[in-house]
This record gives sequence, structure tokens and C-alpha cells, in this order.
Amino acid sequence: MPARRPGKLPPETVTARYLLEYGENALEVAANAIADGARVVIHDDVLATGGTVEAIGGLVEQLGGTVVGVNFVIELSFLGGRKRLSNYDIYSLIEY
Repeated sequence: MPARRPGKLPPETVTARYLLEYGENALEVAANAIADGARVVIHDDVLATGGTVEAIGGLVEQLGGTVVGVNFVIELSFLGGRKRLSNYDIYSLIEY
């Protein structure tokens, strides 16, 4: 299930707005993308501050799913995103 910037997915979406260190952003997912009780693994390229995954996790839970893990290719550990996402099981391939 893709999470995209507003206006990129077909109608009937749910939106999460989140703060960045330099402003605000938003993500949308299809309103019917997650079945009630679904177990979801979130995949993202980079863990920086954790705001993006925090927003996606909120959408998953809002739609009735449970986040069971989060995977990243790269983690920028000096930005503290892992602490922000401490309620999730996190795996990163590369840490800087």
C-alpha cells in the first residue's frame, strides 16, 4: 500500500499531517487500503527524524491495522529518529 503526498492517489483517502524540522508535510493512503486487524510492516528508504513513519503508523492504526515492524535502508542515527519511533520494532541495513 503506497503512502503518497496529497493528490497523488485516487479519491477516498485519509491524510496525516506532520511537522518537519523546516516546516510541515502530509501523506495520504487509500481509505480502504488496510483491513481491520491487518498486521503491517512499513518500509522506507531513510530514517532521519522519524516524522514520516510516525505519520504513516498513525494512518495504519487509524484504519484498524497494527504496525508490527519498520524497515529502513539507511538510518541517520545522529538525528534521533529511532527514539521517536521507540514503540516500533525497527531494522536498518546501514547506520550513519
